[in-house]
Amino acid sequence: MTPPAAIRRGRGESGQATVELALALPLLAVLLLALVQVGLVVRAHVLVGHAVREAARAAAVDADPGAAADAAAAAGGLDPDRVEVSTGGRAGPGSRVTVVVRYQVPTDVALIGRFVADLELTAEATMRVE
Repeated sequence: MTPPAAIRRGRGESGQATVELALALPLLAVLLLALVQVGLVVRAHVLVGHAVREAARAAAVDADPGAAADAAAAAGGLDPDRVEVSTGGRAGPGSRVTVVVRYQVPTDVALIGRFVADLELTAEATMRVE
């Protein structure tokens, strides 16, 4: 007994689906890796914002020039070798101190890092000196 024509056609379509999956899978993998890299950059952006607030608070209460850099490094989550902290404007009680934190975000996710250079994130905060 010969199988109906619809069943015979179904066998050929399963091979077509495999070929389509094989063609689409690399694109899906690259998109997934790009999404992971974007997530890491967003995480670093949040951490830089936290670090600059901590550094500004430390600079506002401590006259030591290294206090802001120490506070930014202690904020956690960021590679201390990639963090650059600069302060300015501290003249005495009542004045305002401005802190700028720059961070080089590594783009080292597989495949994506080859096409995208490291990014620099910058955040600035100003607080009144106590």
